[in-house]
Amino acid sequence: MRLDSLDIIVTAPPAPGWGGRYWLLVKVTTDTGIIGWGECYAAAVGPDAQSAVIRDVFDRHMAGENPENIEMMFRRAYSSGFTQRPDPTVMGAFSGLEIACWDILGKDRDRPVHALIGGRMNERLRAYSYLYPLPHHTLAEFWISAEQTAESALDLVGRGYTAVKFDPAGPYTMRGGHMPAMRDITRSAEFCRAIRAAVGDRADLLFGTHGQFSTGGAVRLAEAIAPYAPLWFEEPVPPDNLDSMAEVARATSIPVATDNRLSCGWRERRRRGEIYRPSRATGERCIAESGAGRCQAFGRVLFRTLKQFKLKPESHNTA
Repeated sequence: MRLDSLDIIVTAPPAPGWGGRYWLLVKVTTDTGIIGWGECYAAAVGPDAQSAVIRDVFDRHMAGENPENIEMMFRRAYSSGFTQRPDPTVMGAFSGLEIACWDILGKDRDRPVHALIGGRMNERLRAYSYLYPLPHHTLAEFWISAEQTAESALDLVGRGYTAVKFDPAGPYTMRGGHMPAMRDITRSAEFCRAIRAAVGDRADLLFGTHGQFSTGGAVRLAEAIAPYAPLWFEEPVPPDNLDSMAEVARATSIPVATDNRLSCGWRERRRRGEIYRPSRATGERCIAESGAGRCQAFGRVLFRTLKQFKLKPESHNTA
């Protein structure tokens, strides 16, 4: 069995457009007629340019190959041109193509993919969602209203989610690594207070920042939201500033979540091992999320499956 052909499908989510401006789906077909599907995520370029990258990765490193040889194909893509550097665009392309290979292998053997990678561990999985406006909310007001986001959180908990994610800490800016304004710190604390009061201990709070702040700014913000016990403080500083990330982790009781925009490069794995393993000596704490490249594809496929089949997260069977 060999990988034979590739179709790339660019589509947009239905209105009101939650989930991103576009989705990049790949359809890989083998010479035996088996079709595998995947999604390419974490591209740093637009859909036309990313489609060309996906095509290039497939044609140069995967076409004609046995879909079982995933690690070899990954090493080809990662090492092409003697680069061996983290690249979310190339690794984002490979991530979707890799998932398509796993889809093919599962179908070829008439087995769920989990049976091919070590077996099932859990009957059910927890799921979280971002907080989005409810039908009666005003869109412009929702993003700055602690009360409305608390209502949205309560709605999600009622539907079975056990964690809610939000990022109220001010507008995104190209000046990554800045000091948050006091009003942004105040609003962040208000959001955490209102949401915690609404959901109690029925759900965890996941506080996102998208790597916006300086070390000192992240520590100030963490101090303001810590009384509401967030499960994690996500990317409080730019993700490539690993020393700063560790310094923030040492300064707060909130677990720091990162790795969301790293692409599973060898250097990143090494640095993560140095910095993000819990250390009694340094007091570091961290939750490592799935990488933006290869690893995150598994999470994206699960998310799309939940949406496609309208499965409630509390009843999702991983088989």
